[in-house]
Amino acid sequence: MAKATRQLVEALRNSAAGLSAGKKYEWGHVGRCNCGHLVQHVSGRSSSEIIKIFGPQLDEWTEHANDYCGITGLPVQSLFDDLESIGFYSEDVRNLEYLRDTDVLQRLPEEKRYLKHNNKEDVVLYMNTMAELLEEELA
Repeated sequence: MAKATRQLVEALRNSAAGLSAGKKYEWGHVGRCNCGHLVQHVSGRSSSEIIKIFGPQLDEWTEHANDYCGITGLPVQSLFDDLESIGFYSEDVRNLEYLRDTDVLQRLPEEKRYLKHNNKEDVVLYMNTMAELLEEELA
């Protein structure tokens, strides 16, 4: 799981709050999906700026996380650098995009553990639960 930092907890909570308040959500849009919303809070970039950084290929976050090495110099590297600076790494990106971190899922009531990765309410629940776990580590 991600490294517990105050910045990451705040970014997860702010992302979840924004989604709950009606921010536009599209799982297939790199700037408005699960990771896209987190990156908006971490980097201060808009969803359209994130799209421009990703470039014309419009891949999924998980594809970039699998290929991320930290020294390529590609523009998308800056987004991963922003995430890493607050304790959120490539594996965490893959887990957030598909809502599959086992520590987070185990924290949920048994009837809520089967989350849909493209369901906004499930994303909000996952982000808030992850923030709770990380906050406990900080205490």
